[in-house]
Amino acid sequence: MSGQPKLGFIGLGNMGAPIAKRLVDWPGGLLVYDVRAEAMTPLAEAGAQLADSLGDIAAADIISVVVLNDEQVRQVVAELAETAKAGTVIAIHSTISDTTAVELARQYETAGIHVIDAPVSGGAGAADKGEMATMVGADRAVYEQIKPAFKQWASLVIHAGEPGAGTRMKLARNMLTFTSYAAACEAMKLAQQSGLDLGQLGRVVRHTDALTGGPGAIMVREDMAPLTADHWLYDAFTHTRGLGEKDLSLALALGESVGADLPLAQLALQTLADGLGVPHTTSTSTATE
Repeated sequence: MSGQPKLGFIGLGNMGAPIAKRLVDWPGGLLVYDVRAEAMTPLAEAGAQLADSLGDIAAADIISVVVLNDEQVRQVVAELAETAKAGTVIAIHSTISDTTAVELARQYETAGIHVIDAPVSGGAGAADKGEMATMVGADRAVYEQIKPAFKQWASLVIHAGEPGAGTRMKLARNMLTFTSYAAACEAMKLAQQSGLDLGQLGRVVRHTDALTGGPGAIMVREDMAPLTADHWLYDAFTHTRGLGEKDLSLALALGESVGADLPLAQLALQTLADGLGVPHTTSTSTATE
């Protein structure tokens, strides 16, 4: 006996397969299952043990679930729970409703089965490299139990809080992603109607985001309360506010001149100061480059 927990993995699609592949050398062994037999073959060749059915995965101690939606998650967890022993951890990596994660955790806790949510972020490329981020909603003791296995495929493993917290963190993260996509589309609209090359704009944005960190660069506060004048971020964020409001105003003026409707930019101009925690009190300061 290795003393290490046996791992189970359900769902070997574009995300699940590269994650599972990084677990084939786990000392406690890896048991995998997918409804598509051809999806399991590469894992078997790499050294994983194949399960004949979904229920067979219940023999594992820590089970990862990567399926499509809430309905499939509920079906998988229900089937596993029929034979899983007390102490089994079922980790849901799919992006689902946070209420589903909480309900399942409560439903099976009396049987001693720990249903936790651990959604992932980073995409298939990061999965191939073992550089995923995963946000875990679980009791602290369960988090410590699963962390060594998760570190095999995720370079960042965060304890977000109790069950449901991992999903809430993933939803906040994805909201930022897709809101920024909408803003990028608005920027491309402005660029196109200004006679610019969209490909060149994209190159500039990708280059500078790599240098500045993009929106994540400002996500360093402890809470969303207004900053006091002696806060370590106050001066920097006041400067950022000034630059942002100046540039947003200039972009909106350009949009008006070329007939580009820019509702996101207008909203950003209205909310940036309060969002940064440096609301205007008396007058707007003028920023310099």
